[in-house]
Amino acid sequence: MRNQVLNELKDIKNILAQLVGTADLQLEEQFSKEAIDKAAKVYQKLQIERGEWVGDSDISKFIRSAPYRPGSFLIKELGFTAYFRKGHNFYFQKKALQALAEELKQRNVNLARYIELKADQEKFKKTISKVSSSKGRKSKKPYEFPSDVKDITTSPIPVPSVELVREDLKRLKEEFFECKLSEYIDIYNGNHAMMKFIYHFEKYIKPEVKRRCKKWVDSFNYANHALELITKKKEIFVPVKEEDMYQL
Repeated sequence: MRNQVLNELKDIKNILAQLVGTADLQLEEQFSKEAIDKAAKVYQKLQIERGEWVGDSDISKFIRSAPYRPGSFLIKELGFTAYFRKGHNFYFQKKALQALAEELKQRNVNLARYIELKADQEKFKKTISKVSSSKGRKSKKPYEFPSDVKDITTSPIPVPSVELVREDLKRLKEEFFECKLSEYIDIYNGNHAMMKFIYHFEKYIKPEVKRRCKKWVDSFNYANHALELITKKKEIFVPVKEEDMYQL
């Protein structure tokens, strides 16, 4: 009985060696760490060839709204874990990508536009942070400060009233509808504006329209940020006229 069990274990070991491709190695090398790692890489390669794993540059085949090579965004911003790295390339599990594509569809989210939105919001935060921090920044250049210069300061400016800021936002909303800026501007979460951009049509937009839109976007985001500083919350703007909302 004992010999039978040992023989069966030996057969199982031989089968495993065949599966991992190490049957031609010495017995002590067949299941070494190096051999197993090599077998794992071969297995990954086979999975890639069978289409079970998708390269970063091919993600748009499964997520139609994805831009080119969005892999790093998926990993960093969405916490995507079903991936592995091979050399300089990332590979993502096809089933996980399909599940993500379905969720994006259900939430009505264009992935490329979402990536642009996150980048624009981050850029806006950096701009605000840069302006705020520049006040206390020390000069890197050597200098000699006159000893008799002192007591030159100022006091904080008065905080604008909530009504004043909201009046500014009201004016911007009216301009948005009157000038039909919805054709060129997107509003996200009711409080962040972004210019629409399609490279192939950009040159055909009149310069004065682009200037107006850019000014409106900057003014809207600026006013919303000011309101947030005063009231700790932003104004929510639904870019649909009230009469149209009733029809909906």
